[in-house]
Amino acid sequence: MGPGWRAPSAALVGGSVALFGGLRRAALALPRPAAVRSRPGRVWRWGNLLVSFAHSVLAGLWALFSLWQSPELLSDIQDGYSVSGHLLVCFSSGYFIHDSLDIIFNHQSRSSWEYLVHHAMAISAFISLIITGRFLVAAMLLLLVEVSNIFLTARMLLKMSNVPSPALYQANKYVNLVMYFAFRLAPQAYLTWYFLRHVEVQGQGAFLTANLLLLDAMILMYFSRLLRSDFCPSLRKGRDVDGEKFLID
Repeated sequence: MGPGWRAPSAALVGGSVALFGGLRRAALALPRPAAVRSRPGRVWRWGNLLVSFAHSVLAGLWALFSLWQSPELLSDIQDGYSVSGHLLVCFSSGYFIHDSLDIIFNHQSRSSWEYLVHHAMAISAFISLIITGRFLVAAMLLLLVEVSNIFLTARMLLKMSNVPSPALYQANKYVNLVMYFAFRLAPQAYLTWYFLRHVEVQGQGAFLTANLLLLDAMILMYFSRLLRSDFCPSLRKGRDVDGEKFLID
């Protein structure tokens, strides 16, 4: 299997969509905390976050393992290739498609529009590199963000469930901050520098650079929300979050 392996890749993406659809149905069958059951607006979001958590664990550890197994890929971000990385990108593309459909079909588009924008960017970028076989390593580096998302999603689930152990939330809060720097901000900053310095601003390179810069702005916006919520609560704006996909504030 090599770059441009299109038809089987489409099947892999479709299989991933079906897999996450199955996980979504399984999540609906799991028992829910009383704090979730008592507020209907949280039921959909709880199940959605459980699926997001599963993707973060699988994709984050997969990206780490793939780069650890083949560190030489980091010396060729534009044209480096590995079967594991290719499969990972197909797997995550399927998740982003599934999650977009989950948001739309459950009438959450208005409250979760930022994530629809994010998913559209990710899907279009991943499909472009599946087709061309280029910038696969950049996608693997970006998917390191899923390691950070493990703790970010755990934070959301703990907050929604009104977990009776404040110490657990507090511990996760600081681990989440460290992981945010290590696996979200650092890879993003490096890739932004690399693209602006080494990638030609034309064709696919221009498209991916524009996506990356927009993603920079979104990540910084989410980071400011996270800091206000967990470390500067006096600056937080109160709002009803039951209809929103992610509990940032």
